[in-house]
Amino acid sequence: MTDPHNPPYRNGVGLCLFNQLGKVLCAERRDTPGSWQMPQGGVKSEEPLLEAALRELKEEIGTDNAELIGYISEKLSYDFPDYLQYRNGLFRGKYRGQSQIWLALLFTGSDADIKLTNEYEQEMPEFINWRWVELEQAPKLIVAFKRQVYERVVREFMPLRDALRSGITPPTISIDITIN
Repeated sequence: MTDPHNPPYRNGVGLCLFNQLGKVLCAERRDTPGSWQMPQGGVKSEEPLLEAALRELKEEIGTDNAELIGYISEKLSYDFPDYLQYRNGLFRGKYRGQSQIWLALLFTGSDADIKLTNEYEQEMPEFINWRWVELEQAPKLIVAFKRQVYERVVREFMPLRDALRSGITPPTISIDITIN
């Protein structure tokens, strides 16, 4: 049973999707126009992390054309502000925030593959717009309560960005991680 005064973090995956030029995909949230973020989402119990990542990509941006090129093995967490956390918030007090494993993915499709519709998700589309941005710009676009996580993601994935900018495609890797 969840302690209502100390709810757990929701397990999730964050997705830093790079294009061949080393830019990352950020999308504007439907519920908070002007706020942008990288794709992310919850991980189901015993769901393999890469499977969850590709599912979330497909649901949120309409394509799962991506290969894993890196990850941060440590969970990065943030707390929800009160308006998201409690009674009338998105998770109604069930979670205090999110704890995520972040993956770096190389986009293998074309921009035409990215579709912000709900074709692969039953809910209203999460995003209304998207664009490729410089990795270091992402923390400035994100809502304040997620900024510290994004700053860490930038530091960790900067070598991958630099390799892509130099024309070096990082090798595809595989992981066999599940989050409980």
